[in-house]
Amino acid sequence: MFAYLAKRLILMLPLFFGITLISFFVIHLAPGSPTDLQTQMNPKVSTEAIQRLRAFYGLDKPLHVQYFIWLKKLTKLDFGNSFSPDNRKVIDKIAERIPVTIMINVLSLFLILIVAIPIGVLSATHQNSFFDKFTTVFVFVGFAVPTFWLALLLMILFGVQLGWLPISGIKSLGYEPSSLFMIILDRTKHLILPVLLSAFGGLAGFSRYVRSNMLEVIRQDYIKTARAKGLSERTVVYHHALRNALLPVITILGLSVPGLIGGSVIFETIFAIPGMGQLFYWSVMSRDYSVIMGILVIGAFLTLIGNLLADLSYSLADPRIRNT
Repeated sequence: MFAYLAKRLILMLPLFFGITLISFFVIHLAPGSPTDLQTQMNPKVSTEAIQRLRAFYGLDKPLHVQYFIWLKKLTKLDFGNSFSPDNRKVIDKIAERIPVTIMINVLSLFLILIVAIPIGVLSATHQNSFFDKFTTVFVFVGFAVPTFWLALLLMILFGVQLGWLPISGIKSLGYEPSSLFMIILDRTKHLILPVLLSAFGGLAGFSRYVRSNMLEVIRQDYIKTARAKGLSERTVVYHHALRNALLPVITILGLSVPGLIGGSVIFETIFAIPGMGQLFYWSVMSRDYSVIMGILVIGAFLTLIGNLLADLSYSLADPRIRNT
């Protein structure tokens, strides 16, 4: 196991730098420049001033030189400074938004798991029942309905017409709660809609994955043998079948790890949540290359780590893999 882990970690290094290389060159292919927002709307800006501004940001150098300068800083865990007027360090901008995004996505992922796995198991063990047909319709609706459209409808219903839930931010403006309970209550009201909507699409997908895998597993010979031995249906389903049915789900969970940091651009923009998704959106709009690369690097690193954790989790879920 240790040799396998060491080999995977070594292979991750060239793959990681390959991702950063492609990402760096691709984002520079987009039209526009970080200096455009500061110069295009001001007719008094001279060509010399634009050149000085490009030199200040290091954009006057060849693209490959810019990449190696950026890579040298990355080896020191320095993402550089933002191209926005505040010129803040990228790491500081990311650090102040990570907690919000992690909290929303962890809650969403937790909600998906505790709901999707039981739904998938029950649909597989009660195939063609009313419950199975109902959840199938729910899945199709979950895949078909645009989440941004559903978000707007729920904001109108619960935020505008009923007035039950706030529709923007993570805390009320000008609200000074008197106790920890009131702080938690205020945060909870702001997070209900974003968390539910973020989990809506994933819930449909995960439940289908669990159902299809369970249907395949419960038809295997060893499941028939377990039933022939007189084991209870609950033991057969949840102890023998479910562990093997969760193997593909583990892969999906591994790929979900980058979302804990990358966040949801759509939800954070719609609900005006100051998270990583919103930061990434505004950075793309303003061509803030340093911030874009900082977020992409974190996402690439977490993707590789997620894949590694998924492979290691296989051995825990299936002893047959552990012994190969």
